[in-house]
Amino acid sequence: MTYSLRVADLPASERPRERLLSDGVRVLSNAELLAILLRTGQGPGKLSAVGLGEYILHNLGQNERDPIAVLREASIAELTTVLGVGPTKACTILAGLELGKRVYQSRPLERLPLESPEAAVAYLASDLMWESQEHFAVLMLDVKNRPIGNRVITVGTATETLAHPREIFREVIRNGATRVIVAHNHPSGSVEPSPEDIQLTEQLLHGAQILGLPLLDHLILGGGSFRSLRQTTELWEDYPQGV
Repeated sequence: MTYSLRVADLPASERPRERLLSDGVRVLSNAELLAILLRTGQGPGKLSAVGLGEYILHNLGQNERDPIAVLREASIAELTTVLGVGPTKACTILAGLELGKRVYQSRPLERLPLESPEAAVAYLASDLMWESQEHFAVLMLDVKNRPIGNRVITVGTATETLAHPREIFREVIRNGATRVIVAHNHPSGSVEPSPEDIQLTEQLLHGAQILGLPLLDHLILGGGSFRSLRQTTELWEDYPQGV
């Protein structure tokens, strides 16, 4: 693996800051984004900031791990094991990552109607998207699909969680909601539903029919992605919700 020794040696059009200013942040590679945070290089062979960014990602991605996924959960201790990364650079990286998470997870305070799975995911992401354990949440809505509130009902292990329809509907009724969306995360990052996810969804749809509290969707979140079971299964055809 080779690296440019100095950013100053690169043509101006290839330097990260200049590229960001001229072309926007989306064109930058992961290593270039890291380079802007790092500001300076070093490490093995006196790498440039871009080279050090590539070196960090290469080290974090060993053992066939996704370096970005590892970076998202990295600690000060793990980052400082990489040659060339001291506490200052590690703190800068983690601060940038945390700010990015908070921007992604932020949502407007207005009670706007949630008219799509994407809107519901944006509302729930801060509670679910990046958790290392499975969390099961209920999002309660009024008749116009405006959120009344949301609550994490259960927290499971790294691989599974348990939620009972009784607990879910009790919370919905207690808050005076008339519609509901349920959601949980998969810490693995895969949003493929498990057989248990499908079984619970069937139970909830049946219960929603009996109670007259339409279940609008069951969302699975993880790794920056999501899946809507209403859009990707035929369960709602088997248990019509009257909406």
